[in-house]
Amino acid sequence: MYTKTPPMGWNSWNTFGPQPTDSLVRETADAMVSLGYLDAGYDYVIIDDGWMLPDRDENGLFVADPEKFPYGIRALADYVHSKGLKFGIYSCAGTRTCARYPGSFDHDFSDARQFAQWHVDYLKYDFCNFPSTANCRQRYQTMSMALRACGRDIYFAACNWGLHSPELWMRSAGVNSYRSTGDIMDNFTSAATIAQSQLDLLHCSAAPCFNDMDMLTVGMFGKGHVGLNDSGESVDVARLEQEYVTQFALWACMGSALIIGADIRAMSPSMRSLLQNKELIAINQDEECRSPYMVSREGARFCFLKHLSDHTVALVYANLSDEQDEVDCIFADFGLPYTSGIKLKLHDILSGEEAGMFTDHCPLEIPAHGCRVFKASFVTA
Repeated sequence: MYTKTPPMGWNSWNTFGPQPTDSLVRETADAMVSLGYLDAGYDYVIIDDGWMLPDRDENGLFVADPEKFPYGIRALADYVHSKGLKFGIYSCAGTRTCARYPGSFDHDFSDARQFAQWHVDYLKYDFCNFPSTANCRQRYQTMSMALRACGRDIYFAACNWGLHSPELWMRSAGVNSYRSTGDIMDNFTSAATIAQSQLDLLHCSAAPCFNDMDMLTVGMFGKGHVGLNDSGESVDVARLEQEYVTQFALWACMGSALIIGADIRAMSPSMRSLLQNKELIAINQDEECRSPYMVSREGARFCFLKHLSDHTVALVYANLSDEQDEVDCIFADFGLPYTSGIKLKLHDILSGEEAGMFTDHCPLEIPAHGCRVFKASFVTA
């Protein structure tokens, strides 16, 4: 399956853990359409771990939990498709999933055929309970072959948490996206750690095999399976909103898959607006899908740019430290010296304002846990 841009969609795990249900997925599909997510580009609805019974049937096949999915998986996939969306499902390369349900180890081809019969469009393939004597690379290659032989185009989202240097071989194994990190939690330390871990691997995400920095926690505000807390205690909404802006901007501009993990049925208007920001999504989904180019980096402060297909560049400043600080961007460091006579006209994507013309360099004070994202066009003096 060839894909030109990173996948966009919703996954049940971050909020609901191993408790996806038919009604949850149907309501989410309805909300994705009615609340504008599909129009913004989010077209996958993915059920994660916990959808199946604890044991396979007498034929060695998966059985959907009849209490969670009383109408079966095929009927649910058909409903999702009727909304103009695509349907995704979960399995694991190990003998058991992370929630201890049956994995696909040694069941690759029969499982792929079953997913095809259910009209699945996307497979998230995890890495829990993987035998120590087995070969990770070979097992992901095996599922890739199984999906290619199943008679249906199924997007292969490999999820081995960045182990065994997946950036070196996942593309050649035929996967469409690969997890390059451990699991995200709904706190800024987790998101910042993931973002910084990818700065030396920015070149490793491009069509048709994209980096997946894990599912977004944007808009969760501490609720759910990977939430900050479920105690009902108050959270600092303003601070979290700023941190979510930084997370989404970095995920979008660094070329990651954009898979929402919050409950979109209850998303606040500000977070819905962020997740549907047309200009950030356009950077992520740019048809050339070029990898970012690092301009400067000092500790948790950095600046990078990304060439876009309309002959502009996205210029991203980030300060992931706990104190406000300056992040400088010297234009000569990305090939635009003062002697070129070229100015950059900066449009602030997050505020929507025009930031003016700049030559030579553009230093900015960036708040703690903050970022600025500009679309820069070239102007001849």
